[in-house]
Amino acid sequence: MYEDESVEQLLFELVGAPHAEIVGYAECAFGIAGADNWMNETYFEKREMRPLFVDELAVHPSYQGRGIGGFILEQLDHLARVRGCTHLVLEVAENNEPALRFYRSRNFYRLDAAIFLAKKVPSEAELLPPRPLRRARAAGKARRDGG
Repeated sequence: MYEDESVEQLLFELVGAPHAEIVGYAECAFGIAGADNWMNETYFEKREMRPLFVDELAVHPSYQGRGIGGFILEQLDHLARVRGCTHLVLEVAENNEPALRFYRSRNFYRLDAAIFLAKKVPSEAELLPPRPLRRARAAGKARRDGG
């Protein structure tokens, strides 16, 4: 559970079975949270968008393809309307074709807000290789030299 009031966590469970089973999860925020994300608040303000940011949406693998993901999105859409949001905004990897098909079939479209770039960094055996320690100075000399 988050203590941040702008973050909501939704848990979806299957009831009526011999035991309740968690089949889906969603996490969303009504504002941009964290400093490590790609989103720029100004981008949305300039377009008069009040987004509900969907940070996580997951369906248990055994229950995928049975309408649970669609139901979760319906719930998020309803939550957005109730809270005065105008858009659902989420991030999907460009090579995640099944997720892209799922979202596009539900009228999601690409925002031109960000392009992720990467650069290969050569690796080395150690970040900082070992090096010999300097010899300790004599106690009197270190005080006299200011060290």
